[in-house]
Amino acid sequence: MDWGQSELLSPVVREDHVTIAARRLSKRVAFPSPGSGSPVLPAVTPARSGLRNTPASLYRQAVTPRVPDVSAILASGGQTPRYTHTPRHTVGSLNLNDSDWTNSLYPSPQSGMENTSFFTKDVGNLSSALLKEDDPGEGVAASLFPEFLGAFHRNSSSAVFELLDDYQALCQDKVDLLQTVVLRAGQSSKAAGVRWLLQQESCTWRLVTSLYRDRVQLAMEDDMMTDMVVPSDSEKVVVEQLFQHDAITRQSQLVVDWLESIAKDQIGDFSDNIEYYAKNVCWENTLHALKMRRKSSASGGAVTLPLVTELDPDAPLRQQRPLADLDREDDARLLKNLFTLIRAGMTDEAQRLCKRCGQAWRAATLEGWKLYHDPNMNSGSQKLQPVEGNPQRGIWKACCWRMAEEEQLNRYERAIYASLSGNLKPILAVCESWEDCVWAHFRVMVDSLVEKELMSSGMAQQEVETLPREYMEANWTMEKVFEELQATESKRVLEETREHYHLIQKFVILGDLDGLLEEFSDWLTASKPLPSHLLRFMSHLLLFFRSLGLALKEEVCVDVLKAYVSLLIRDQQTELVASYVSQLPAEVATVQYATFLETVTQPELRPRCLQLATDAGLDVAAVTKLVVETVRERDESDFTHHSQTLEIGTTKDDSKKIDVIDWLLFEPAHRAEALKQSNAIMRKFLALQKHDAAKAVFSKVPDDSIREVYRQWAELGQTTVPPEDENAIREHLCIRAYLEAHEAFTEWFNHSGGAPQKPAPVPEAKFTERVANEMREEEYQTSLAAWSSRLEVLTKDVKERIYNVLLFVDGGWMIDTKQDSEQDAERSHQMAALRSLCLPRLTFLLLSVLQNSSRHQEALRLADIISSDQNCLYQVFSKEELQRFLQKLRDSSLCLLDRGLDPLGYELQS
Repeated sequence: MDWGQSELLSPVVREDHVTIAARRLSKRVAFPSPGSGSPVLPAVTPARSGLRNTPASLYRQAVTPRVPDVSAILASGGQTPRYTHTPRHTVGSLNLNDSDWTNSLYPSPQSGMENTSFFTKDVGNLSSALLKEDDPGEGVAASLFPEFLGAFHRNSSSAVFELLDDYQALCQDKVDLLQTVVLRAGQSSKAAGVRWLLQQESCTWRLVTSLYRDRVQLAMEDDMMTDMVVPSDSEKVVVEQLFQHDAITRQSQLVVDWLESIAKDQIGDFSDNIEYYAKNVCWENTLHALKMRRKSSASGGAVTLPLVTELDPDAPLRQQRPLADLDREDDARLLKNLFTLIRAGMTDEAQRLCKRCGQAWRAATLEGWKLYHDPNMNSGSQKLQPVEGNPQRGIWKACCWRMAEEEQLNRYERAIYASLSGNLKPILAVCESWEDCVWAHFRVMVDSLVEKELMSSGMAQQEVETLPREYMEANWTMEKVFEELQATESKRVLEETREHYHLIQKFVILGDLDGLLEEFSDWLTASKPLPSHLLRFMSHLLLFFRSLGLALKEEVCVDVLKAYVSLLIRDQQTELVASYVSQLPAEVATVQYATFLETVTQPELRPRCLQLATDAGLDVAAVTKLVVETVRERDESDFTHHSQTLEIGTTKDDSKKIDVIDWLLFEPAHRAEALKQSNAIMRKFLALQKHDAAKAVFSKVPDDSIREVYRQWAELGQTTVPPEDENAIREHLCIRAYLEAHEAFTEWFNHSGGAPQKPAPVPEAKFTERVANEMREEEYQTSLAAWSSRLEVLTKDVKERIYNVLLFVDGGWMIDTKQDSEQDAERSHQMAALRSLCLPRLTFLLLSVLQNSSRHQEALRLADIISSDQNCLYQVFSKEELQRFLQKLRDSSLCLLDRGLDPLGYELQS
């Protein structure tokens, strides 16, 4: 270059003080580092070895036919033929001529994002309101639970991938909203952690969609004719065919595409002031310094700057001399930004940035990766078509490899050319995160597979000789990639390999569903509970796999869904429980929903819960029966003899048993079961002398229940009721008779103890006092007559009702008349025990009524009833009870003898 050229041809020289001022105005960093940090979830388990692949023949879903378009298969920004996802917020259309790149709302986890002008006033007000909550992050994300269920219901089993798109969109919406909260609350807030979780979930849904859409289509093609490989002289056609018939290569590229889309999203609020980059030529400060040196040397001044003397791209390396300090800083920033763009799959944008900064030669070096293709070879057209790609790609690649090995170059420049040539080590030198390292390995793996295919086709024999042997001999596999990551020396990457979502992503990439489910099982048994959103994701992921017909470990799937259902119950997500319980096996679903119904104490919610269960296809009858049985059997106390138990009031546990019977009363079809369960509850209450509790249960059962049971069987064409229901009806009537007898005695006892008090006479009273005394005596006699009349009525009533129990029709009280084929031994034992507990008690109560009302002769006739073989009531009395009964009869005989009658109450014969 002629240093004597007119300065009109030179760029405007940037003075040092101007450059420094401009630098102070551009403190916002353009790109995050390739491995921008992310919160680390604690309590994760180590990754698993010994991976297995799930057979592809298990996939059974229709998909869109594959489009064989791999024109940019090795491009940094290219997508595989099956990769159809477009990120919702990307910077793919960045205009590098603008200084404010703020087209994306995806910040990197550690970016400051100082500029918030793109937020609307409404969103700002929302975030202010959310910050007033204790946990605004959870508040924003809580709606994901019902929204996921809504999406699950909207999409049928034939639209599983549309369902995954909905899942990802829902997560991303919450990430965008949480970003406003994080900006105000800070990166260390709980909202930041929730945002990171949802961001990872959104990325994972994107990965699952991409890979399994390809795998499902591959499974559909198993029984079809395989793609025919046609010999070709075009590198592009050869690689297209490779991606068409080789699933490993294609899916590895899908992983690369996925990781690049994540990086593209994480560029986020790209707001870098690049105005001090030269717009005409590069290294303007060095150029200016060289011109000033020439002027100084021409005037005899000393030359003190050890700079390059030439400005071709290789000059610094060839001459071993530096550029000007500011140019070195600019170059370092430019190279880091270029690598970030390439890491995000934005090679075209990287080239535009090079041109804009006056380094068109560097943009040209990023062009050589394109596969050579001459459409004129086989087109048969008279019109020539442009040739695509680089015919000397092998030489270009070898040069890139050697540049990546040059230690004197900037590490990001080495990484750029290493990523283009498949040289792994220089790329890993700048990779800071798990995602970066996985991208580097898979990119090199795809590059290696492509080169081997080109070599096997006879098109790259001369080219590959220039690449190291270890490159071509490296047999990369997906499993080997993750084994290498386990052996990394980076502490941060090693920690990130154990994060929940990274482990899930690993197993999804490998297609190792058995390993994934084993990991899920380990997480569920860990001491620290899983984040609620992670558990939601795990549940819906397994439901997706199930919808594809994949072979899964059923016990682990059940455990995950049970854990999610428990979470919903804990968080009182009443509307959601039934739908997820219905995804469990029938027996487990019944137990789980019964457990849930136990927690529903609000009466107004109970009919809604049963309706949701019906809509979800659950066996409501079995569920409600189990709820009642569980609650009533929770008390382990056994039947106890009355002499050892005093009647006590209704406890809190008793109230639960009383209220639980409501679950069987919402549907008339459950009336028979309501009778059986209420009988079982009342049996226990009667045994414990909790008569008020037993009455409360009895009052719950509708009066028309017996008629309803008969009507239901009549509608089914049955002329007789089954023995089980017939016995339940009879038992219900027995309990009613006993409760009526006990209530009648209670009323008699309360009345008998309330006899009016006779007024005391006043001795030597005056006339007025005698008149008043006579009036009190009349009132007493009137009250006594009314009391005696009422006592007579009550005595007659209590006698009748107790006799109804003692002489219960058709075999006796608490004795079944129908023989059931499936005899309930526990019920039979309790009924026999109740006869021994209640009948003697009623007998003694009746005896006390008769003796207190001076009906001693009638009391003695009670002995005939007890000793009669017709009812065999004597069998329910213990020896001690019979002795006490006879002792009371002796007292009645003595009273009769005192009256001048014989011991049985008859008149004595003279």
